[in-house]
Amino acid sequence: MSASATRHARPYRGVFPVVPTIFNADGSLDLPGQLRCVDFMIDAGSNGLCILANFSEQFVLSDAERETLTRAILEHVAGRVPVIVTTTHYSTQICIERSQLAQSLGAAMVMVMPPYHGATFRVSEGQIESFYQRLSDGINIPIMIQDAPVAGTPLSVPLLARMATNIANVKYFKLEMPQAASKMRELIRVGGAAIEGPWDGEEAITLLADLDAGATGAMTGGAFPDGIRKIFDAFHAGDRETAVVEYGRWLPLINYENRQGGILTAKALMKEGGVIKSDAPRHPFPEMSPEVRAGLLDAAKRLDPLVLRWGR
Repeated sequence: MSASATRHARPYRGVFPVVPTIFNADGSLDLPGQLRCVDFMIDAGSNGLCILANFSEQFVLSDAERETLTRAILEHVAGRVPVIVTTTHYSTQICIERSQLAQSLGAAMVMVMPPYHGATFRVSEGQIESFYQRLSDGINIPIMIQDAPVAGTPLSVPLLARMATNIANVKYFKLEMPQAASKMRELIRVGGAAIEGPWDGEEAITLLADLDAGATGAMTGGAFPDGIRKIFDAFHAGDRETAVVEYGRWLPLINYENRQGGILTAKALMKEGGVIKSDAPRHPFPEMSPEVRAGLLDAAKRLDPLVLRWGR
């Protein structure tokens, strides 16, 4: 394991937002903007970061660009916070190779969806277990299983608990499906101590229920970790009432990201606050409409998050 990955004690806990990928208006990578984005997210209170996730628009990146971003971001973070690198791929061997590279560059963890392709290519539970077993055998940092509807691959609680128990590095689980809290509660009950990190996802839209269910981490959008920390920290300090109040305050903005602005939300807010110059997606992903942008900014300005002030 790299030195930078060992600076932070396990279990990893807290708010680990997804880092958006920053493009210039012509679609090329904006590496200076990318590194400013990372600095802002650390300054805004992120306990850790996740890169190359779906909310990072990983699906529009070439393999060479993935490596460029992984190297640049991990070098720039330089161990300030732990970094999770998403290494999902249908191919077991390619996923292993991506994960080994991430580990060698200082990643604290890898996040991996079960193997799938398109709307219908799936594999059996036995093949899923074999996939994660081989991945675990190839690295020595923890694996977070991303259990999300986008994969279209059902992952039962018995399967997840069995993998946590039997596969050395499978220890973290990001649950982002309907009724996530109920599944999380059952996973903790069945998996016991093998479940090192039950985590909330889906932009924190279910954060309060997931915290009540036992979530020890939250992987959210990247624009307002300072707001999410107000909820998360109060809850884990034993002050649920303050967590409920803060969740109510931030919920309109959380909801706007989850249901309206989506993947482009963080970049739109970062551009508004001068963190980055361009919030462009990469074609053919559609740009954010002026109407959605206006609603998003209205929701954000009512809360005065750091993102709207950091670059001014």
